[in-house]
Amino acid sequence: MIRFLICLPLLLSSPWVTAGTRSLFKDEQGNTNWQHIANWSSGTLIILLTAAAISLFFSHRHTKRANRALEEIRDALEQRVRERTATLNESNQLLQETNSLLEGEIAQHKQTSARLRDSESYIKDILESMPLMLIGVNTDKQITQWNKLAEKATGVKNQQALGRNLWEVYPTITVSPDQIAKVLKENSPTTIKHCQRGQYYFDITIYPLREQSESGVVILVDNVTTRILAENMLIQRDKMSSIGELVTTTAHDINSPLQIMLKDLQAMQALLPATTEAPAQLDAPTIGSFHDCLTDALQGGHQALRVVNNLLEFANTHADNKRKVQIADIIEHTLDLARDVLSEPDGLKFKDIDIDRHYEPELPSIPCNASELQQVFFSLFRHAFKSLQDKQQEDFKPLIRIELSECYDAIWIKVQHNGVGLSITEQQYIFEPFFNKTTNSETVDLSTRLSFSYFIITEHHGGQLAVTSDVNVGTTFHIQLQIK
Repeated sequence: MIRFLICLPLLLSSPWVTAGTRSLFKDEQGNTNWQHIANWSSGTLIILLTAAAISLFFSHRHTKRANRALEEIRDALEQRVRERTATLNESNQLLQETNSLLEGEIAQHKQTSARLRDSESYIKDILESMPLMLIGVNTDKQITQWNKLAEKATGVKNQQALGRNLWEVYPTITVSPDQIAKVLKENSPTTIKHCQRGQYYFDITIYPLREQSESGVVILVDNVTTRILAENMLIQRDKMSSIGELVTTTAHDINSPLQIMLKDLQAMQALLPATTEAPAQLDAPTIGSFHDCLTDALQGGHQALRVVNNLLEFANTHADNKRKVQIADIIEHTLDLARDVLSEPDGLKFKDIDIDRHYEPELPSIPCNASELQQVFFSLFRHAFKSLQDKQQEDFKPLIRIELSECYDAIWIKVQHNGVGLSITEQQYIFEPFFNKTTNSETVDLSTRLSFSYFIITEHHGGQLAVTSDVNVGTTFHIQLQIK
């Protein structure tokens, strides 16, 4: 309708309409008939007004319908807003409750995290403070735990060790992959004893991890050297006390009849020259035989007396009575004693053995117990004497070689002989006390063991005693004594 009203003036003003209407407004003389113009204009205006009124009527109706639709839309929107507002209020309430619960959970989580950190720190402090070397290993043989003592023992830091292969980080550990695999397979712990006699003692325990997401083992290395050495020291002191008491009692018991025997032998020897011409049946050869027997008896008696005196001297000494002496002097004194004591009636005599000395000049004196070291050297010479005697054969020349030298603030002593050497079993048990090892092929002779000498060197003097030997070549004993 509006477009029609807009187009109507344009239509009326068009040339073909104005050309037709001009004749309507003129009279017969050609003058303008204003009455017709007024009537036509009035009619046209009425028509236009009527059209406008009709257009306004329809517009009003359309507007009312639009308003009603808008009101309905508004009411619907208000209802939806009210519903959404209620929903938002409920959501906000739920959100506030959820936030409150979440804040409580966060606070509880913070407390749990703090407790967990405290627990982890506590466990870590326990692991770091343990007087044991603790190493964790997974099934791939990779390190999962590495405490401070492990760092100190290996020189490898925790960050450098974690995640690496155990034997790459600690190649000298005395635990094999087979032992770890056995513990994992059997799911039961095992303990390994590892020691170097007189130097260190370790108890190694391997136990599996149970009820863990990742299986593996924990290795505990306990250095029990101090405890074992203390226990050995107490045991040896008890033994030495008992041995010293026994030696003293035995030596005194032997000394009394031995003195009487020597006195009687000397008296008989003094009386024999006066009877050389008295009985006819005692000719000169018989008297000479008496002299020889008495001389041998006196030598044996004096030899036994020296042994008794040596036992008494040893029983009356203590490990703490140390003074600085020359090792060469002790060795020479022991060689003199061995020449007097070590001999077989129908066999080898120690004085017949060649002694090859190689003493480094100007060796320093060392603090030691001379009587105890004399016992050690005498035991070594007696061991050598027995080995040389067992190898007596044609064209055999018995030899003992003694070397003395200084190296790295220590005196090194070698006692070597070319007699019958030691077997593997004998080398293994020669320094073991109170143990008689019997195998299918051989029995270890208790008289050839040097456990007491080993104890004197390692425990009383803080040194080392070792042996190298070959059955067909001979044996060498190595002794190391610190100068300071």
